[in-house]
Amino acid sequence: MTDRTVVLATRNPGKLRELARILGAEEPGCAQVRLAGLDEFPDAPDVPETGATFEENALLKARAIAACTGLPAVADDSGLCVDALNGMPGVLSARWAGRHGDDRANLELVLAQVADVPEARLGARFVCAAALVVPGSAALLVPGGTTPPEPPAAREWVVTGQVEGRLIRAPRGTGGFGYDPIFLPDGFGQTTAEMTAGAKDAISHRGRAFRALAPFIATACQGS
Repeated sequence: MTDRTVVLATRNPGKLRELARILGAEEPGCAQVRLAGLDEFPDAPDVPETGATFEENALLKARAIAACTGLPAVADDSGLCVDALNGMPGVLSARWAGRHGDDRANLELVLAQVADVPEARLGARFVCAAALVVPGSAALLVPGGTTPPEPPAAREWVVTGQVEGRLIRAPRGTGGFGYDPIFLPDGFGQTTAEMTAGAKDAISHRGRAFRALAPFIATACQGS
């Protein structure tokens, strides 16, 4: 596998395409970077999201995949933070209703929880933390039985992106996923589920986080 391969900690091909779009548009130095998903690494672990913040979870996943593959790894964690729910669902967004990844149940539970909240208090934001971990090189064997030097430490970067908006009372749109059908970004008349992929990339929390991470990926790969 090329030494310019970067592993994205996902088995979702849509996320791979999204990161490829963003890297290609933002960083000429990333043009030669090959993105690989976890489907190419059947032994890669499913890393539990046990962190208390989006940043902690992104780093947990990126560290684990970099250690498993020996390659630079990118991971993200994201979610919806609702003002009236004291910032929740937050890091629990994907399993707010109890079962991980049940988008419809999660969305319906949030709507039920804010049913009596006045319109003026329906402020919310999508937040994404994206992490890049580049593993350190293996220690070199030293002739003569002397103690080998410590291997270089892994290099790590973590960035965040967010988009402010508010919740609406009923789902609109069929694009996107998760809470997109009930999130109206500030300054827009469409939910993120009603936007085209390109329009959503331009303003989304994930788009902003990955664009902020792109120069670090380019630099890390050039130096690998």
